[in-house]
Amino acid sequence: MSILDHLPILPILIPLITAAALIPINDRNRDMKGVISVLSSAVVFVVSLSLMYAAADQPEGMPLVYLLGNWSAPYGIVLVVDRLSAVMLVLSSLVALGAQTFSMARWHRQGFHYHSLFQFMAVGINGAFLTGDMFNLFVFFEIMLGASYGLLLHGSGPMRVKKGLHYIAINLAASSLFLIGVSLIYGATGTLNMADLALRIGQLNVENRMLMEAGAALLGIAFLVKAAMWPLGFWLPGAYAAASPPSAAFFAILTKVGAYILLRFSMLLFGAGAGPSAGFGLSVLLYGGLATILFGLIGVLASQALGRLAAYCIIVSSGTLLTAIGIADRAVIAGALLYLVTSTLAACALFLLIELVERARDAGADVLAVTMEAYGDSDDDQVETEVGVAVPGTMAVLGLCFVVTAMLLAGLPPFSGFLAKVSILHGLFGSGPPGAAINFQGLSGAQWAYVALLILSGLSTLIAMNRVGIRTFWISLEGTVPRIYMIEIAPILLLLGACAVLTLGAGSAISYLEATADALVRPQGYIESVLSVPRIASPRGD
Repeated sequence: MSILDHLPILPILIPLITAAALIPINDRNRDMKGVISVLSSAVVFVVSLSLMYAAADQPEGMPLVYLLGNWSAPYGIVLVVDRLSAVMLVLSSLVALGAQTFSMARWHRQGFHYHSLFQFMAVGINGAFLTGDMFNLFVFFEIMLGASYGLLLHGSGPMRVKKGLHYIAINLAASSLFLIGVSLIYGATGTLNMADLALRIGQLNVENRMLMEAGAALLGIAFLVKAAMWPLGFWLPGAYAAASPPSAAFFAILTKVGAYILLRFSMLLFGAGAGPSAGFGLSVLLYGGLATILFGLIGVLASQALGRLAAYCIIVSSGTLLTAIGIADRAVIAGALLYLVTSTLAACALFLLIELVERARDAGADVLAVTMEAYGDSDDDQVETEVGVAVPGTMAVLGLCFVVTAMLLAGLPPFSGFLAKVSILHGLFGSGPPGAAINFQGLSGAQWAYVALLILSGLSTLIAMNRVGIRTFWISLEGTVPRIYMIEIAPILLLLGACAVLTLGAGSAISYLEATADALVRPQGYIESVLSVPRIASPRGD
């Protein structure tokens, strides 16, 4: 085997080695540890891009399969890189690179072993995207959650401790459900390899099918907690708003881990080959996703603090993805995947931007702004309007980044957020030949509600971001100009630049994601590749 054949293990191995190597280094050398950690994330990003191109070159959407220990599936541990997992790897590594670079300015000095925690969390996230069996999914899930506990509490403070304890208790309960669900599925089917499960589920008798579906329901609850579906996502706004900015930015990918697993299980395990279990849980995802969007847009409109506003934007994006999974249409899923990438990058950029924006505001600015909004400002008539005031360069750059982020989250043209929503709507209304009539009558009531909520959620986000932007950049109550370092603004420009690349290369991106969705709804290639990949012969020919 060549070194290229070992690429699938590197997104797990590189951050794992980096995290372990950084622990014995004294925290007085935080800058050195930070440089090593950022370089590690950059290497993982390059490896992830290579895997994405390799997955795209596979014939008929067949995935790359890596046998750990050279043991064949379903008995051995396998890592599987298909188009979907490759996209998620690129997204998570880009978010990690941006958040870690931002933390180098000052946040990594607020506690111990920050970069090791960051790398361990990357191990869990990347492993969840790559693993081909449920047991190792549980292992990586726990690594991810354990590291996220430390990152949420990083920087101390009573609010972080309070919200962190809530977050830990809820996720420990979800992990217990995960373990019970996996045990039930194993007891009913005798396997935990996902490809093998996809073959066995359709052949189960009635008793074992009930046991398997009970286990799948418990698994679904655990993942819906992580995906923040209403009402299971009540913990998210407080936890994300309390976390330090780089940690909250990295947390933007966590809800997408839950959505990814639900999408994978829905298409692979409960597709057309699942017999009586085909489509299991899709109605819950459909209607739960609609309720989540509604809850999120109400929260967006009600939020005065930027941190909570960003957290509710995460909830809106989760609801949008869950509803698309519940519809289970190839074209809708392709548009939802583009939305997943864009919304995650934009939310990550917003969490990083919040701290820079807040430096220009007093602690009581939000309360004073709400008071002025409710009761008015009696001195308005006595203040002379100043014409032609110069905007400081720092505020101009921050304002421009804020506007672009708002347009991405709201789905306004010409950016990729708009293209993603158009792709979803195009999938809902049908993709007939050019000039064909739009299919308005073929939509169900739930799908019409999805259309309405897609539009309303964008409008709500635009109103809320507009309101905050006016208070911050237009009629700032204190007029101070924050001091911004290049190492802080560069990650935001990197994330927004990635969205610009998606916009300019929208045709190629949508084609790639359509092929990804096609492989998801037709999982035979995935199953055959995992179960038939040969072991590597030894040099002696054994």
